[in-house]
Amino acid sequence: MKQIVTFGEIMMRLSPPLNYRLEQASNLEVTYGGGDANVAASVACLGLPAAHVTCFPEHQLGRAAVQQFRRLGVDMRHTVFIPNTRMGLYFLEVGSALRASTIVYDRFDSAFAKLDPAAFNWEEILKNAQWFHWTGITAAISASAAQACREAIRVARRLGITVSADVNYRRNLWQYGQRAQDVMPELVEGCDVVVCSEGDAADLFDIKADAGTANSFASMAEKLMQRFPQIKQVTATQRETQSASHERIKGMLTDAQLGYLETAFYDIVPVVDRIGGGDAFIAGFIYGALKLENPEQALAFATAASALKHTIHGDVNLATAAEVEHIVAGNTTGRLLR
Repeated sequence: MKQIVTFGEIMMRLSPPLNYRLEQASNLEVTYGGGDANVAASVACLGLPAAHVTCFPEHQLGRAAVQQFRRLGVDMRHTVFIPNTRMGLYFLEVGSALRASTIVYDRFDSAFAKLDPAAFNWEEILKNAQWFHWTGITAAISASAAQACREAIRVARRLGITVSADVNYRRNLWQYGQRAQDVMPELVEGCDVVVCSEGDAADLFDIKADAGTANSFASMAEKLMQRFPQIKQVTATQRETQSASHERIKGMLTDAQLGYLETAFYDIVPVVDRIGGGDAFIAGFIYGALKLENPEQALAFATAASALKHTIHGDVNLATAAEVEHIVAGNTTGRLLR
């Protein structure tokens, strides 16, 4: 079976144990993650072949990150190592109840930001691919990262590979002299599937739902598909945060042929770790699009995968397809399995 290929930065994640505050920490748990890489690892855990493409500093930390993702079943053979560079970091303080989780980023001038687009032979990388996924975070890191992403999408389109994107607008990341509003449209027009919230559609593409519409997401999604005719599906989760320990989420999809679909809400309490919930969602949707019968089933699977991720520590959804199907079937009590 052909691979799902993703492209983007992987950072070191440093977090105090349990729910300690950073000010209390005498030690930090180390793991690695990044929006695009989390998708590849989650897809691999679901049983599909996956590869991730990235840049690392040429030292022990870069090699450690590669090893972690290889252990999860991700093909990392296309990793580029750059000497005399640093790895991006983020520090996560996991909240509880009324105290929100917080993140401190330290990713400026990382190896990935310094990548050379010519270092990636996309014809070779994508020759065994059936799906390519990227995020708006990748395009935000540097002009060279955006250029590499642009080239990957161009080659994927020529090879007939499905392209998906989570537009994931992070205003503060766009610091290299180009506006997201000028860069993202060209990239998104090459996509078949897009994860996009109403807020991101307004900020990036100046697309807003019709005033007074009963379904603002569907209205936005229809306008997005009209603006970018290559897009056939627009999807997202709707999140109702009750507290740092309690989330409600549902999945939404507007399909060019089927129209608007949604799932019921999942009520998740207690939340163990919400980081990577969106990545688990699109990984589940990719799996569903390739393995299940129709978009409705793919959406149900994706939403259940995202809900399950909230119960798992770390960036990656360490869940099998059978475990997700168990949730889809309505087994949400957490009853002991023997």
